Amino acid sequence: MDFDMLGLPPKLLANLAELNITKPTPIQTKAIPHALNGRDVMGLAQTGTGKTAAFGLPLLATLLRIEGRPAPKTTRGLILAPTRELATQILDNLRAYADGTQVRVQLVVGGKSLNAQADRLNRGCDLLVATPGRLIDLIERKAIRLNETRFLVLDEADQMLDMGFIHALRQIAPLLPKDRQTMLFSATMPKLMEELAQSYLTDPVKVETAPPGKPAEKIDQCVHFVQQDDKLPLLIEHLAQHPTEAALVFARTKHGAERLKKKLEQAGFAAGSIHGNKSQGQRDRALSAFREGELLVLVATDVAARGIDIPAVRYVYNYELPNVPDNYVHRIGRTARAGRDGTAVAYCAPVEMGELKDIQKVIGREITVASGESWVPEKRPARSGKGGGGGGRRRSGGGGGGGRGKPAHAAAPSAKPQGQKRRRPRRRGKAAS
Repeated sequence: MDFDMLGLPPKLLANLAELNITKPTPIQTKAIPHALNGRDVMGLAQTGTGKTAAFGLPLLATLLRIEGRPAPKTTRGLILAPTRELATQILDNLRAYADGTQVRVQLVVGGKSLNAQADRLNRGCDLLVATPGRLIDLIERKAIRLNETRFLVLDEADQMLDMGFIHALRQIAPLLPKDRQTMLFSATMPKLMEELAQSYLTDPVKVETAPPGKPAEKIDQCVHFVQQDDKLPLLIEHLAQHPTEAALVFARTKHGAERLKKKLEQAGFAAGSIHGNKSQGQRDRALSAFREGELLVLVATDVAARGIDIPAVRYVYNYELPNVPDNYVHRIGRTARAGRDGTAVAYCAPVEMGELKDIQKVIGREITVASGESWVPEKRPARSGKGGGGGGRRRSGGGGGGGRGKPAHAAAPSAKPQGQKRRRPRRRGKAAS
């Protein structure tokens, strides 16, 4: 199927052709016709499958049919996203799709001048892309009214729930007319998502391209069982195997991400970082440098990395496994975007076996072992005066631990396991990103 078979206006089709976007993705093929017909849509698809166009194109097509200008301090459509980076990415895509039309798209996110954003909203806009917190700030200042907003999109809704934005949604949604079209898009389907859909969608059509929570098929996944202290040498070895290709490395905490970035710089890599302790300007500059190839390694936390849509990302490294298993799906979804191939590598220390098991339960499969053998809890020894147990031991067939497990896909980097130290690694805290 081509885009011209979906009923989109000629100007949007011309812009898509100019952008070399010729074939709709499965989620676009399924969602766009329903959205054009005014139906509420609940879309479930992995990251990198074209969800922005799935809701953005029918929104723009509908707005193009509306005559006149929006009233001052109003918006005809509202798109809510959990992070600044994702909101900015949505804005860039929508403006490219709407180039040369009368549709005005605006952005309001934290980290930017509140007064400047309020001034831009004075004229009103056709479509507003916003993060929930900044939108509430502007509502409280009476800089924006939502009583004429007939279209609402909740993008990455699962992440909004994870980040605690449900309270913001409960504050924002009642300000919109009840007679509106609402679309919700997500990569995973936690239980709260059904409650969210029942609260804000009316008789929605559910479209999905794969069972929710499953990573894209073109991502090769592997795991290395390695002691915490041996992760850095192994990461450096793996990065050195593809020195000219972009890699995204995930850490669990803000401080951990910054420390890791500095250590990679010391090892000679052009590395940057994005996390909650960085200003918006610093995050924007790091992403721009990564996108332009000035940085080849970007260390990120889960929250800060949402919205990264850089096709050049070939490798994703889970330096520390996420506490929330659904976040693994979002992390590795930063590679293999728009039909490309990608490789996702996980490093699992003894204290992370619980996280790994939860991740494998969410994705419905075991991740291929590239090196080492699975950790199992160390049994407490009898009191005999001999040394105590460590943080875990290898599951071994008889010999010592550290042997190579099942081979990973050829595209995935592999290395001989690092030396195993017989002490309990310190468990990291669960600081917010």
